[in-house]
Amino acid sequence: MKVKENETKVTLVEANAEDAVQIYEMQKEAFRELLDTYQDFDTNPGNETIEKILFRMEQEFTHYYFICLGNSPIFILPSFQGKGLAQEAIRLCEEIHGKENWALDTILQEEKNCYLYEKMGYVKTGKTEVVNDKLTLVFYEK
Repeated sequence: MKVKENETKVTLVEANAEDAVQIYEMQKEAFRELLDTYQDFDTNPGNETIEKILFRMEQEFTHYYFICLGNSPIFILPSFQGKGLAQEAIRLCEEIHGKENWALDTILQEEKNCYLYEKMGYVKTGKTEVVNDKLTLVFYEK
């Protein structure tokens, strides 16, 4: 993991319904720049309601985790990017839930995101979905 020596290690802490407001606020902050860039109001997590977050949290097959650096929950905001934190969080999720049968989508135009998932062993399914004239989702599986 490429975290500076004075920083502590990445951990995952499972969130629950009481954490929905904090997750909502963190999502808004973390995805604001992408929402401004791509104007994908129907698909961007930064534009989700608390009710949608709570709905997903109540699904028995869905897990929300805080990615924590030391004792602080973080989203991988621009100031935390390029330090290996997302890779470590993905690795930890795969340790908990297994390394197979994963599916995800990301923004095709965000080359760093695509590179991250491919580096972690995810492969494109060949499926894409045009959201608007600025954004195409690309689907991966592992």
